[in-house]
Amino acid sequence: MRLGVVIPCYRQERFLPRTLAALEHSLAGRDWSGVLVLSAPGEAAALPPLSQHWRVVRPVLAPDAHPLTPGAARNAGFAASGGTWVLFVDADVEVDSQWIVRAFNVMSDEPRLAGLWGRLEEWFVDGGHERPGSRDMYRVGDDDHDSDYLATLALYRRVALEQVGGYEPSLSSEEDFELGLRLRREGFVLRSVAPCAGRHWSGPRPSFSEIGRRWRSGLCFGQGQVLRLYAGRPGFNQHLRRQSLYLGTLAFWSTLPAFLLGGHARLWFGLALAFFVALSVRKRSPRLALHSLLMWTVNTAGMLVGLTQRRSPAVVQVKAV
Repeated sequence: MRLGVVIPCYRQERFLPRTLAALEHSLAGRDWSGVLVLSAPGEAAALPPLSQHWRVVRPVLAPDAHPLTPGAARNAGFAASGGTWVLFVDADVEVDSQWIVRAFNVMSDEPRLAGLWGRLEEWFVDGGHERPGSRDMYRVGDDDHDSDYLATLALYRRVALEQVGGYEPSLSSEEDFELGLRLRREGFVLRSVAPCAGRHWSGPRPSFSEIGRRWRSGLCFGQGQVLRLYAGRPGFNQHLRRQSLYLGTLAFWSTLPAFLLGGHARLWFGLALAFFVALSVRKRSPRLALHSLLMWTVNTAGMLVGLTQRRSPAVVQVKAV
C-alpha cells in the first residue's frame, strides 16, 4: 500500500528537520512519497536537505493575494501527492514510529474508515532546553475510539477525502473540525488509535507573542468564517456550540456599555476583577489568567472579523521548486 505524505510549511519550519527525520525513520522500508507545500516567498531557502522521497511545490498566487490558508495548502499537497492513504503532518510534529506501525495495521480494516490520528504530546523548546508540556494536547485519550475530527497529524483515506471535496480552502482555521463534520455526515468514521501518535513542538507557551501571531496570520478569523459559511446550513449548530467560549466572552464585553450608560461602571469593573481573581486562583497564576483573558478577547474579535468579512478562496496553481 502506497502512502502519500503532505507537510504544509506554515511558519513553523524551524522544527522541520526533526519532522523529516522522524518520518524517514518511521517509514523506512515502506512505499511512500512526500510533498512539502510552501505558502510564502523565501521559504525554499530555509528548507533542510531532502531525500529522494520528497518534492517541493509552491502555489502560484497573484501578487496581492493572501498566503494560502492551512486547508488550501493541504489541498495543494494532496493534489500533488500519491497514495491510497495520505498522511498530513504539520512542520512542527514529530511522528512516532510505533504509531505508524499500528496505523498501517488498522487503516485497511473497514471500508467506511476515513481517517486516523492519536494522542499528541506537547513539547517546548525554551532557549537551549527542551521540556514537556501537556501529555495529551487535544485530550483524545490513550484508548482506541471514534473521533469527531482529526488535527495536526491526520491520516486520511484518499477516496474519502475526494468524495467530500477535501479541506475547505476559505477558512483561516477550524478547517479540521469542519472537514470532520462533512466526513461524518457522509457516513465515514474517524478514529483515534493508540499508542502516542507523536510530539508537537513549539516555543514556550502560553506566550503573549503567540496571541499577536494568531491575529497577524489570520488564524483567529476562522471561528467567524465557519459560522458565516454554515449560516442557514446543516452543521451550523455544531459550529456555534464549538465557539461557546468566544460567544461567552462577547457577551461579557457587550455588557460594559450598558453598565457605563446606567452609571454602574464600578459594579462592572468589580465583577470583572472578581472573575480575574477567581481565574488566577484556578490557574495558580495571575499571568496565566491575564493571558487567557487576552487570548479569549482577541479570538472573539477575530471571530467578529471572520463573520463580517468575506474572503474568497485563492485559485491555486502549483509549480515544483
